[in-house]
Amino acid sequence: MDIFVCENVFVPLRSAPSHKSEMLSQILFGEKYVITDSAGHWLKVKTFFDDYSGWIDQNHLLHSGVGDDTHGRVLQRSLLCCRNDGTRLVLEAGCEIYNPDFSARTFYAGENSYSAGDEFSELVLTSSEDIAGSGLRFINSPYIWGGRIPSGIDCSGFTQLVCKLHGFSIPRDSRDQSDAGTQISFLEEAIPGDLVFFDDDRGNISHVGMILSRGLVIHASGRVRIDIIDHQGIYRNDISGYSHRLRTIRRVA
Repeated sequence: MDIFVCENVFVPLRSAPSHKSEMLSQILFGEKYVITDSAGHWLKVKTFFDDYSGWIDQNHLLHSGVGDDTHGRVLQRSLLCCRNDGTRLVLEAGCEIYNPDFSARTFYAGENSYSAGDEFSELVLTSSEDIAGSGLRFINSPYIWGGRIPSGIDCSGFTQLVCKLHGFSIPRDSRDQSDAGTQISFLEEAIPGDLVFFDDDRGNISHVGMILSRGLVIHASGRVRIDIIDHQGIYRNDISGYSHRLRTIRRVA
């Protein structure tokens, strides 16, 4: 089965072959996938990074073939670049690039080469931040259902992105993320970077955030924000009440 790499900043991944269907997730620049089905100008794909399936519109698609043994390196910050056909792109944190040459200021994605400016160095691929510190970089990023990039992100996309920046992957959806790692029994034992999960009235996991420090959680709800957390859940000063009910805590880092 042929393997492809995304060469658009991102491509919406939808629940059905229609623009009216919900956006489940996104494939980011540099992420690999295989095509499993087709319907008209729509392709059903499965991603390598998080084993997620959905439909993409071929009109959105910019991709080329790539080998199974190629490994991308994850951008820690945004990067302005130019493809060999002259197309300019602004890649965001979480996108992946291949075979970077910092002296020539070039890298690859699939079969195409890209050039970058003077800021292109190892610094775009490294960070001295801890995992909670990386989360702070996305404060006020707007909430978008299915989003996985800093300019628009949902709750599980936020936690997945921050984990990706630190070199490990977790599932795409909050319900599946709640099975990752090891369980922490008490909130008092949680450390920065631990994931906290919240359920709805039916007992289903419906939200996820990340412990920022003792008593504080960072999460995407309307926007990426910081709120108080205690054994009941997330307490928001702006509404003088609880917005989410705590269900479980997991250590994934």
